Amino acid sequence: MTSLASGLDPNTPVLVGVGQSSERLDDPDYRRMSAVELAAAAAREALADTGADPATVASVIDTVAGVRQFEISTPGVPAPLGKSDNYPRSVARRVGAEPARAVLEVVGGQSPQHLVNEFAATIARGAAQAVLVFGSEAISTTQALAGAEDRPDFTEQVGGELEDRGWGLEGLMTMHQVSHGLTDAPSQYALFENARRARLGLSREEYATGMGELFAPFTEVAAENPHASAPVRRSAAELVTVTEANRVISDPYPRYVVARDKVNQGAAVLVMSVSTARRLGVPEEKWVFLHGHADLRERDLMERADLSRSPAAVMAARHALEVAGIGVEEVAAFDFYSCFPIAVSNVADGLGLDADDPRGLTLTGGLPFFGGAGNNYSMHAVAETVQRARTAPGTFGLVGANGGSLSKYSVGVYSTTPTEWRSDHSAALQAEIDAWDAPVEARRADGWATVETWTVKYGRGGKRTGVVIGRLEADDRRFIATTRTDDEETLKLLSTGEPVGRRIYVRSFGFGNRVTTDEERMDALFPRREPVLRDDYEFVTVRRDGHLLEVTINRPDQRNSLTPQANDELDEVFDAYFADPELWVAILTGAGDKSFCAGNDLKYSASGKPMWVPKNGFAGLTSRRNMTKPVIAAVNGFAMGGGCEISLACHLTVADETARFALSEVRVGLAAGAGGLVRLPRTVSRKLATELILTGRQVTADEALSLGLVNRVVPAGTAMEGARALAAEIMEGSPTSVRVSLQVMAETEGIPDAVDAVEHPSSALDDLMVSQDAIEGLTAFAQKRRPRWKNR
Repeated sequence: MTSLASGLDPNTPVLVGVGQSSERLDDPDYRRMSAVELAAAAAREALADTGADPATVASVIDTVAGVRQFEISTPGVPAPLGKSDNYPRSVARRVGAEPARAVLEVVGGQSPQHLVNEFAATIARGAAQAVLVFGSEAISTTQALAGAEDRPDFTEQVGGELEDRGWGLEGLMTMHQVSHGLTDAPSQYALFENARRARLGLSREEYATGMGELFAPFTEVAAENPHASAPVRRSAAELVTVTEANRVISDPYPRYVVARDKVNQGAAVLVMSVSTARRLGVPEEKWVFLHGHADLRERDLMERADLSRSPAAVMAARHALEVAGIGVEEVAAFDFYSCFPIAVSNVADGLGLDADDPRGLTLTGGLPFFGGAGNNYSMHAVAETVQRARTAPGTFGLVGANGGSLSKYSVGVYSTTPTEWRSDHSAALQAEIDAWDAPVEARRADGWATVETWTVKYGRGGKRTGVVIGRLEADDRRFIATTRTDDEETLKLLSTGEPVGRRIYVRSFGFGNRVTTDEERMDALFPRREPVLRDDYEFVTVRRDGHLLEVTINRPDQRNSLTPQANDELDEVFDAYFADPELWVAILTGAGDKSFCAGNDLKYSASGKPMWVPKNGFAGLTSRRNMTKPVIAAVNGFAMGGGCEISLACHLTVADETARFALSEVRVGLAAGAGGLVRLPRTVSRKLATELILTGRQVTADEALSLGLVNRVVPAGTAMEGARALAAEIMEGSPTSVRVSLQVMAETEGIPDAVDAVEHPSSALDDLMVSQDAIEGLTAFAQKRRPRWKNR
């Protein structure tokens, strides 16, 4: 009998083995397996599933690729029970494989299907013969045993080559989103979900019913799956009815419709070339072909034109079907990534599928019920799809794998029907996506606005926080903002009726954008601070001497490094300085004789406490506009990192002989983002600035003087005296003239042509000519006496 696959290119990729493993804490034979052990168990099953000798199959595996566990998916997250230093090779070692190549994939639920797509293509071009891909999670065990006296130690040191592709978090989360609490998946997906509800014009009750009806059939599938972590049938009403057990996490999500990450699960898939499968004697009835595939990435969150949809995911699904040469009506089985309802409904909408499609939308039971095995869920979906294809030869199954926040989508179309490898055109589609128009974002949003989408986050103790994405009425820019937890009026607006399209008021602060119902309520919740000096500060001291203000950073035990609270105090002090007409010059220095300022307090930053910087920047200066009164930095000792950036932001710098300057951020894995990257290249030659920025090299006071970084160098311990002398010289002149001079210099700094800059019309010069100080200066000169300046 002639094989249907006899004419295929020998390098054609084919899936020949799949395996799954799992255990629950309440299982009678619970074994406290590590993530490595769970993956290895699944891999052994995949090898056995080929129908060939497992040891022989293991010997030909030349590549292993692992999906990242959650505990190695985020910088700084601990592994309470330990982890392997080379997860892919730990698993390979357990199954007797010695691959030449080991890969650890980037973060994201798209990873399993993406790895299948990638390595199928690798095999097709002859660059590999057999690839084992796998992933696993032991989150349930880790959480249960982390504090146990007899807790297991999952630490492994296996070494060996590893192609670690990194976290791959770029574009998935920004510092700005983090500052507004958008760090958790439920909140981000809830924003999309509520936008979709508003687009469809459904009430809260109608939409909740729809979520329940979508997921109720998933529970039926999970209840029959021996690997499911929550094999319980639930009705549509039960899924969305809020109870103590089914509390709201982030509106509109009660707990039952949210991905369940407390699992112990592993899955593996073996892909090899047709020639290798034949050589090993893998029966053809085991072969499953990848007929269609696609991998696309959505625009970043704030760049999406419509927050109720992810068109890139739909494009990926359609393109995979196009590559396969079939229509959606020809697919016999689907498994759509289902971390939240919209992850399913978004693609189902785009493909014209109903929630009650008789073919079903899951083969595993879905992430809330089967289990959200970290980034690896869709490996289980692939395994189930392969098994289903074998039981119904010639039919097609589709797996849709989602990563990030509807961010990355990988699709595979599977069938036992033999087919040559077909290349996709994802790159061209991705270029199209990347060229889509994007809304303009307002990082600092102020004024009246409308709600574009929203959610309310619920803490276990009843604490609520509203999150809003809105559009400014003035220019339609998009912004993120949050409510205060005690702003019941705004929380009521978000929790009842239809908030989308409602008018709100937003204001920006150093700690982020805040939103409420109107300007009066904003003023009541966030009273405007009067720009006056206080009698006492915690982190700084101030001294007023006539028209001179002396400001000292008073944290000598911490080298005068700055915390958010210290930055706030400096911001307040300089607000008062610039608002007070009787203060003409300010000097900023650091307490003690060791350090002017060591920059950001890194110990505080590493503590996990909230971080923010005032709107006016580090020390209240590095982002401050309209600095029309002189600020002198009196540098005593080290001005490192942010301390150097403060000095660069000041108009003038006096340094004592002990002073050392450096943009040292690169040496602690950071960058000089408080102005150093901008101001240093504008102060010294670009090549020298590049050297100093990239090396973090320290510059002495004398070198700083020669480079123009400082104005004067004075003997050790006399930085303040030198700064006072410079201030006195400035105050000999008209404070009005000084102010106007600084203003015109700032206005013309960005004008490249010198004549254009000279001819730049400035109202400041007009005001100067009719000022009392101008008249007094000319009069005093004529009368041969010292002028008596009024600063007006």
